[in-house]
Amino acid sequence: MQEGTKTKDRVKTRLSSGNPATTIQGDMKMFRQLKKAATFAAAVLATTTLVSTAQAADYPEKAITLVVPYGAGGASDLAGRALAETARNYTDEQPVVVVNKTGNGGMNGARYVTEQKPDGYTLLLSRVGMALYPAVYTDSPVGWDDYTFLGILESTPMILAVNANSDIKTVDDLLAKIKSSNGATTYAASGPTAIDGFTVQALLADADLDPLSASTLVPYKGGSALAAALLGGHVDFLAIAAGSLMPHIEAGKMRALMVYSPKRMDALPDVPTAKELGYNLAGQVDGWSALFAPKNLPEDVVAKWKDILSNVATNEQWLDLAKKRGSVSVVGDQDPAAFVKSQYELYNGMAKKFGYIQ
Repeated sequence: MQEGTKTKDRVKTRLSSGNPATTIQGDMKMFRQLKKAATFAAAVLATTTLVSTAQAADYPEKAITLVVPYGAGGASDLAGRALAETARNYTDEQPVVVVNKTGNGGMNGARYVTEQKPDGYTLLLSRVGMALYPAVYTDSPVGWDDYTFLGILESTPMILAVNANSDIKTVDDLLAKIKSSNGATTYAASGPTAIDGFTVQALLADADLDPLSASTLVPYKGGSALAAALLGGHVDFLAIAAGSLMPHIEAGKMRALMVYSPKRMDALPDVPTAKELGYNLAGQVDGWSALFAPKNLPEDVVAKWKDILSNVATNEQWLDLAKKRGSVSVVGDQDPAAFVKSQYELYNGMAKKFGYIQ
């Protein structure tokens, strides 16, 4: 009897909390509103997806800007202009326009690209500095992985060279002069933590010399200025990208002592590699060019560039220009993200060894 009374009381309590019909009507109204909102959201999403897909399918519809983060006339600039000239054959006749944005070890241009809309109309001609700089500086404005990696383009050997009038004939001669000079010998480089600074410092470390004080770095901006410094007798030696030196070597104005490359250069068959000469750290240094885009580039645009680069890889004009620069085309030969990560790790280890990172 008591249980029955309690049950009735519970029923009364539920009914007294509101009119059942009113409650049901309210629930149905809310359901219809939620359904309408969900339908609208789905329509917006579908429309956005269709527009995005259509835009990617039509890509490119206008000129593409290729940012080169170093000065005109250097190896980076030459690589960028070679890519622009060749790629336009496969961009539906849309031009690829090279723009030089220099400064801060290439980071000014790199940062500019990462801040642009990821639509495929602003790309970066990347160099090894895009992996090296963040490997050395923890406050780098751009991380090594702050990009969409489209492909590695070329391997760019670095060449250790002196003026043709120099009495230095071999690497041993150079090291002997450095050892006896008490820091007075000079070399040209973009900066101590640029790739052309690390080329020399790696060699000095291999020779059991202090990489930061055994020889004096004289800074210049861009490959053309670096080469001009050696030609003008303003420095004793340098070790920079082949593209900036080959014309002068071929003209007999410079003497190549060693190449930083996995194998000897076809254009310099008598010049040994760092590995051949037993220089372990220097033997791991190599220049390269790559094509990056802002992060989150649409997959259809990524696919479009993979198709463009697959055509560039076999294009005779591209291959001929690479050969003239002393470079080796490696388009499509390796996974770009894995490669750039390995380069970051290599130079981060060197930075610690050289004392840039405590």
